[in-house]
Amino acid sequence: MTDFGSIAGKVVVITGGARGIGLATGTALQALGARVALGDIDEATVKESGAARGFEVYGRLDVTDHQSFEDFLNEVEQRLGPIDVLINNAGIMPTGRLVDEPDQITRRILDINVYGVILGSKLALARMLPRGKGHVINIASLAGESHIPGLATYNASKHAVLGFTDTLREEYRGTGLHFSSVLPTLTKTELGSGVTPPKLLRPAEPEEIADAVAKLIVEPKSKVRVTAVAGAIAQVFGLLPESVADALGRALGSGTAFLDDVDGDARKAYEHRVRD
Repeated sequence: MTDFGSIAGKVVVITGGARGIGLATGTALQALGARVALGDIDEATVKESGAARGFEVYGRLDVTDHQSFEDFLNEVEQRLGPIDVLINNAGIMPTGRLVDEPDQITRRILDINVYGVILGSKLALARMLPRGKGHVINIASLAGESHIPGLATYNASKHAVLGFTDTLREEYRGTGLHFSSVLPTLTKTELGSGVTPPKLLRPAEPEEIADAVAKLIVEPKSKVRVTAVAGAIAQVFGLLPESVADALGRALGSGTAFLDDVDGDARKAYEHRVRD
């Protein structure tokens, strides 16, 4: 059983913290005694969530803007002290066929999901390296180890996050810093609204992702997959011949889960928000 006592007092920054996985993770870590700061581009919602749950620092953070990110981290360190853990959680997942994806949406996905992670990691490194300690946790996705129709650009962004995080782990080996990836399956948040999960794969609860993050902070490792079943299936698929893996994926419904099987009405509010 994991001893979470070492989390108490740690200063943790979470991007995309207004809702979903980010908020669930912040809530769980705060309950374990961490000093948590939530940042999100949705200023109204992050302030509402932060105030309602008694977080010490919360406010607007645009992960695609260097000055916004730098200013937010400066505020955190001024108010809470040196940052121990940065959780790059902010991300968006518009669905649909690539041919129908407007260029501005393609760039928006890459700006938030990839550049935002790179920028946050770079800024955290500059603060953590002189102290010889710190942990960057990047929320990737099992989509980063697979290929799912309807999520071409999103898949690309999460493949990038995995490669980036693994590279940092080697580049800064021996410095006292840790770098980890979290790979959730489809999760019960607004991001997954209206999507029919492929067969055999139940959606994860945000609290399961939060628990995985907490365990990573206590016992750092390169990556963790959530749920364990979804992660195991993804790894097995990676070992199969391509034609067999693709056929099995189609049989389980992955070929239509993010295309023809999407409930457009249930997903309308999310798509409107992330595309705006």
